[in-house]
Amino acid sequence: MKAIGHIETDFPTKFGVPRQSGVISQSHGRIVLEKKYSDPSAVRGLEEFSHIWVIWEFSEAKSDKWSPTVRPPLLGGNKRVGVFATRSPFRPNPIGLSVLKLEKIDYSAKEGFSLIVSGCDMMSETPVYDIKPYLPYADSIPDAVGGFTEGLEKRRLEVDVDEKLLNIFPEEKRETLLAVLNGDPRPSYQNDPDRVYGFEFAGYEVKFRVNGDKITVESIEKL
Repeated sequence: MKAIGHIETDFPTKFGVPRQSGVISQSHGRIVLEKKYSDPSAVRGLEEFSHIWVIWEFSEAKSDKWSPTVRPPLLGGNKRVGVFATRSPFRPNPIGLSVLKLEKIDYSAKEGFSLIVSGCDMMSETPVYDIKPYLPYADSIPDAVGGFTEGLEKRRLEVDVDEKLLNIFPEEKRETLLAVLNGDPRPSYQNDPDRVYGFEFAGYEVKFRVNGDKITVESIEKL
């Protein structure tokens, strides 16, 4: 398969990226297609749909080796389950699948068009392989069972950040940053109250600590 383009988001590295699409609705991105695929007629009619399926590549998880079992962070990182029972990036073919909200199609871009989306769970420059419309009548299954993920939804943290620090950050990105922190960007198995964590977001480095149910922002610095 050939990549048809890539997605641009505020996450230049894996740390801090939402773990599933749609979990953080404020996480915006832009899908940019390669010139040969950017003919506006290729998305004719897509504006009628509210959501799209995006097939993409775990470009930072490529490997010639694979394991039939993995340790999902959701289970604490110490219990193994079958790779095909998870959404782990470490799989025979590093393919990701996300449902994103289609905010609009931007026809002002030089490359022909780009798709403005939200609910993103990919780092910036992630290769995109395909785009398909989300069909509510076929894709939504209200009585579906979530397996071992049932009852393991990620807990939410109280975010403690000094207003002076928050004011350093661009106003239009603050709501998204707070949502990322509220969802606890750490791997589930890490729980050291003295450790300072850090991740890059929207051109800034954010450092924080977590103690119990509170996440405290230590610093926000422009990169």
